[in-house]
Amino acid sequence: MRNYLVILFVLFGVIVFAQNEQRIGYVDSQIILTQLPEAIKAQSDLDAITNLWSNQLDSMTLSYQQMLTDYQKQANTMGEDQKLAKQQELIAMEQNILKFRNQKFGQQNGEIYAKNDEIFEPIKKKIYASIEQVAKTEGMNFVFDKSGDIILLYADAAYDITFKVLDNLKRGK
Repeated sequence: MRNYLVILFVLFGVIVFAQNEQRIGYVDSQIILTQLPEAIKAQSDLDAITNLWSNQLDSMTLSYQQMLTDYQKQANTMGEDQKLAKQQELIAMEQNILKFRNQKFGQQNGEIYAKNDEIFEPIKKKIYASIEQVAKTEGMNFVFDKSGDIILLYADAAYDITFKVLDNLKRGK
């Protein structure tokens, strides 16, 4: 008897859910980020910062390599005190390079990730607000991002609201 009650309850839930038409839409956030002028500028700004830090890192590495080469050439003619001083200087340079690389590009706490969040956060908020506005206007119950972690195996193009969101963003609404 209890099994029949559970089955009846599940069937009732399915019937009620089926009667409510669900409207689902999706966007491709990669298209939005590659076509929205603010996002293009933000990416350009982030690339400029990344290039600046990469150039600084390259310069530091080149100086280190030059000093190491010079040390290797002159090591035979140096006294023990000079060798020790140069070795300590090389170790300090190497540690500075590693520290700089970790500080700017480190996986856990690199400044590049903080800069990315700082630069893109206002754009993300604007995009999410526009998605919400378009979804409400279109009567959507759900909107998925097909370029993110959620993978759509099938998507009817009739529900793609990517360009409506992009148009909404470009018009400044």
